[in-house]
Amino acid sequence: MIHRCIFGGFKEQRVLLALQIFSLIVTSTLTVYPQQQAKSILHEIKTGGNRIIQIDGKYRVWTKRVGSGNIKVLTLHGGPGFTHEYLECFEDFLPKEGVEFYYYDQLGCGNSDQPDDTTLWTIDRYREEVEQVRAALGLEHFYLYGQSWGGMLAIEYALKYQQHLKGLIISDMTAGMTAYTAYASELRKQLPPDIIAVLDKYEAKQQYDAPEYQDAMMKSMYAEHVCRVNPWPEPVERAFRHFNTKIYNIMQGPNEFVITGNFKNWERWDDLHSISVPTLLIGARYDEMNPEDIKREGTLIPHSRVAICANGSHLCMWDDQETYFKHLVTFLKDVEKGKF
Repeated sequence: MIHRCIFGGFKEQRVLLALQIFSLIVTSTLTVYPQQQAKSILHEIKTGGNRIIQIDGKYRVWTKRVGSGNIKVLTLHGGPGFTHEYLECFEDFLPKEGVEFYYYDQLGCGNSDQPDDTTLWTIDRYREEVEQVRAALGLEHFYLYGQSWGGMLAIEYALKYQQHLKGLIISDMTAGMTAYTAYASELRKQLPPDIIAVLDKYEAKQQYDAPEYQDAMMKSMYAEHVCRVNPWPEPVERAFRHFNTKIYNIMQGPNEFVITGNFKNWERWDDLHSISVPTLLIGARYDEMNPEDIKREGTLIPHSRVAICANGSHLCMWDDQETYFKHLVTFLKDVEKGKF
């Protein structure tokens, strides 16, 4: 009995000693190498290209890398207030050409934070947001793509930060709101008289959300000049469902015909000559942006090329898809080869 107790005591002491030694080793390791271990763990986690970036010191915006290659493109979606979703057709055309591109939902949009602060929705703040996103992603000597409102934002970025750019793509965007509203007025006059009567009726009352008004806009404007594919592709429908109209109303106004927002006086025609990087300007025959304005931009930006999609509208990446991406991919490769 005594012998068994002594033996058991020695056994317990050895176990306790072993546990103490192990604890010291673990504690010492974590104390000496905590940062290295955390970094190693983070590097092992795969996120499917998704990444959250902090901007302005407190907000979080969503980005996603698609594909892998030396040609890197950051995309700026339209709106203001839209999401990256309607650009998802890019996945079928760019990665196979060796293009690595980045989705990015601007603040207030899609997967990014949506703060309830109306002072955030300005051109200048969004331009600085783009620069913060670029820096966080480590993009240098890259291509900036902007469509519609994103094209306006891309122009603004290029005028201040073009030292970071290798090339610029401005898709479906004129260089001033005066030209934009003039062409929108022309398109409005071409609508059937009964549609014009409906628009006049509700615009006089400022009832832009009235179902009859929205239906008239959808059938007359959007179906003809925004996306001519019928029915609309699922990513386009999804982007419209997730549309943040609060931002749109503050920055643009109720719709394409009524421009009352804070960028109503935006004009950059006189500054386009300052953009020196290779630039592709894309427009479309049925776009709500005047194709002649797109061509005019091409005469003012020194190293530029203009592509007009003969069968496309505002979302010509959908309704004139092959033409659109042929021009886009050719531009990227020509710049890479020094042929631009």
